Amino acid sequence: MTIAATPTLQVDNNRTRVTEWRFAPGAATGYHRHEFDYVVVPLVTGRLQLIGPDGAESLAELKQGVSYFRNAGVEHNVVNANEYEFAFVEIEFKG
Repeated sequence: MTIAATPTLQVDNNRTRVTEWRFAPGAATGYHRHEFDYVVVPLVTGRLQLIGPDGAESLAELKQGVSYFRNAGVEHNVVNANEYEFAFVEIEFKG
């Protein structure tokens, strides 16, 4: 059984949603599709395994404080590939 990543909603209004995600080692978000453009701000340095809709797997190397942007429509499962807790803040732009 896969461990679920833990989301903590920090802001949710008509324009923006901000969620802190915490992952125990091996924890996953579950497969999902992003409805909105978003920015991820890693809180620690580490690796995330990304599993796409076709089952293709890749590793993303993230650095603490180095943000990245993605357009709406991304579909994946995100898994902590580290032997320690990983966390990031996700900022979604609703409009």
